[in-house]
Amino acid sequence: MGSLFRSEEMTLCQLFLQSEAAYACVSELGELGLVQFRDLNPDVNAFQRKFVNEVRRCDEMERKLRYLEKEIRRDGIPMLEIPGECPEAPQPREMIDLEATFEKLENELREVNQNAEALKRNYLELTELKHILRKTQVFFDERLYCDADVGVYRSPLRQALESAGLYFVAGVILRERIPAFERMLWRACRGNVFLRQAEIDTPLEDPSSSDQVYKSVFIIFFQGDQLKTRVKKICEGFRATLYPCPESPADRREMAMGVMTRIEDLNTVLGQTQDHRHRVLVAAAKNIKNWFVKVRKIKAIYHTLNLFNLDVTQKCLIAECWVPALDMETIQLALRRGTERSGSSVPPILNRMETIEDPPTYNRTNKFTSAFQHLIYAYGVATYREVNPAPYTVITFPFLFAVMFGDLGHGAIMAAFGFWMCYKEKPLQAKKIDSEIWNIFFGGRYIILLMGLFSMYTGLIYNDIFSKSLNIFGSSWRNNYDGSTLQSNQLLQLNPDSNDYLQYPYPFGIDPVWQLAEANKIIFMNGYKMKISIIIGVFHMLFGVCLSLWNHLYFKRRISIYVEFIPQILFLSLLFFYMVLLMFIKWTTYGATPGHFGSQDPDIVKTSAFCAPSILITFINMMLFKHDKNTRPQCDDFMFSGQMFIQKLFVIVALLCVPIMLFGKPYFIMREQKQRARQGHQPVEGNAENGTAGGAPVPASGHHDEEITEVFIHQAIHTIEFVLGSVSHTASYLRLWALSLAHAQLAEVAWNMLLRKGLMSNDYQGGIFLYVVFAGWAAISVSILVLMEGLSAFLHTLRLHWVEFQSKFYGGEGYLFQPFSFEIILDSAGQAEE
Repeated sequence: MGSLFRSEEMTLCQLFLQSEAAYACVSELGELGLVQFRDLNPDVNAFQRKFVNEVRRCDEMERKLRYLEKEIRRDGIPMLEIPGECPEAPQPREMIDLEATFEKLENELREVNQNAEALKRNYLELTELKHILRKTQVFFDERLYCDADVGVYRSPLRQALESAGLYFVAGVILRERIPAFERMLWRACRGNVFLRQAEIDTPLEDPSSSDQVYKSVFIIFFQGDQLKTRVKKICEGFRATLYPCPESPADRREMAMGVMTRIEDLNTVLGQTQDHRHRVLVAAAKNIKNWFVKVRKIKAIYHTLNLFNLDVTQKCLIAECWVPALDMETIQLALRRGTERSGSSVPPILNRMETIEDPPTYNRTNKFTSAFQHLIYAYGVATYREVNPAPYTVITFPFLFAVMFGDLGHGAIMAAFGFWMCYKEKPLQAKKIDSEIWNIFFGGRYIILLMGLFSMYTGLIYNDIFSKSLNIFGSSWRNNYDGSTLQSNQLLQLNPDSNDYLQYPYPFGIDPVWQLAEANKIIFMNGYKMKISIIIGVFHMLFGVCLSLWNHLYFKRRISIYVEFIPQILFLSLLFFYMVLLMFIKWTTYGATPGHFGSQDPDIVKTSAFCAPSILITFINMMLFKHDKNTRPQCDDFMFSGQMFIQKLFVIVALLCVPIMLFGKPYFIMREQKQRARQGHQPVEGNAENGTAGGAPVPASGHHDEEITEVFIHQAIHTIEFVLGSVSHTASYLRLWALSLAHAQLAEVAWNMLLRKGLMSNDYQGGIFLYVVFAGWAAISVSILVLMEGLSAFLHTLRLHWVEFQSKFYGGEGYLFQPFSFEIILDSAGQAEE
């Protein structure tokens, strides 16, 4: 049938490659992405494999490229994306050129960085010295006074240095360390030091981290060599930097001039160094994406080659791989291209192998079906070749969602968002937005689009748009309310039994007048949506059971058809499908027409809504083999003739199906094992219960070699799950009704509490009020009714598919086909980087 409705048929193959052609052939297979290799050296350490040195070389090249990329990103240089298709994997001999290029770039960049760091450190030291010379001059010049003896201005600090023999040290320290530094000096030197400090206004750049730091200049005065040693140790402990500072003003001015000259020279050299570094990084940025692709492809090829075995001659590599049977010819052509590229004269050999091992599951998908397929895989990967639910989920998933989310307005918002993502697909993919939530939305853009479109359809059926109705075809009801009616009953109540109903239905969906019938609108909508939910649920489950028949037929499980499918379909149909039929019988048999109520004609009374029985009570009585007499003497006890007999027959047959499901398969397995034992044959794989893979049998049930007690236990669990699940699953579909009702009521509350009040306001103030109210209503509609209610409906729909639908036929015990594909490897590497 193909991989749309069932996974691809897989074949296990053995591949023989000449050593000189192996690299090129594996490269071609990586571009193709249709081969999953098996590890033929599971017991060999990763460091003892043949191509471990090549893998290490690739790791080293990748490390150098990451270093280059980090430096490029630090400078904010844009990296050019790969134009067109990705480059092919380079030949092994090109690895040497790539290694030499990366080595040269890394060494050059490291040398430039080291030189730049040394220059910056020197620049920092000169800058700090410049601030020290300026600040100390200020310290010494404070509070000058005129000395009458010599006729000059003198500083108290300078006079103390000359008269008392004081020494001083000057330096810089981080600003946040000043308080602790001052306390330590006071305590360690017992108050025999004098500290002055001043903040440096502009931040300084730390050469090692390139961070901006704030520092302060300090000068410490003390007396004696002992205190000098203690002060220097404290400065060293607080990582303060000390600088030489001359005592005389003339020497300080001369040093300051020299420092300024050196700073100007350093600025020039630093600018040239940064320009050279920028040129190197710009040149690397043009090719770094290409280089990453090439190195990752080389590494992936050698990783794959490490999975191969060497023959005894050491000239041939042997591999085993899973391949789709339909792509054998394509793979052969790829191997031939690889052989021609390598120049080898010996063609590769691809042989099919027979195996009893379960093959991987491979479903071909495109950008539309992949999201639905991932919903299925989230539950479990399909067992090999069993029915794939994804094609049916494309329709049933958005439809069940729309039953709960039915609103023309909200559905249009969701559909517009999905359509925008689909329309802008390529530009949005090119942006590579690094947001997990956005990637989830974008990955499910087609699901969102379909959910929005289906919600618009069910919104038309419900005739609901932002809790209001559309009167397209004109109402089928007549307005008989007048002043006297409104005085006695202010809430509109629709009675189909009265003359208000014109006796023809609204052409499409629900009549808009029900939106105004506040007295009995919820009663009517509850009955309608509840019954619709049960009908949809029963048909959905019946469809799931029918898909199990397709599995049994494909895997030739004849016994399972008789003891599983037939009892299951009978049990579900005779009980729950019969309940659905009762709903249709009630709808078609009983009606409300003028004259029914209070009529004396018994035939008219029997078909009126007055005599319509409760479907739930009828179903409960059916299960209890009882019947309640109708309390209304003019009404019949049954909906149709022979109903009691048919119901008893249906329940008896349904109950008889339970022991068949419970003991049928174990009985047939025991009988088959006894026949084999009498014939002297051992149980073998590959019988009527088995499927095939690659020409070899693959167990589909696996019961023949199991203990019979395990078969009984498995079958008992399966039977109990189905019987009890039939009841709970049917009730579970009532969530369609519950969430639909909740969504409609929330939309009505938002309208009545917000927008309605804004629309009723007058004058220009009312316009301003409406503007504010509309903003609040729109925010609530989008955030709560579309996003939160949409997420809730999505999760409930997911549960209905996983539990109620797929449990009827879907095993989900397989494992994914994971081909060797450059595209997948590069995508995963890109996501890891992000």
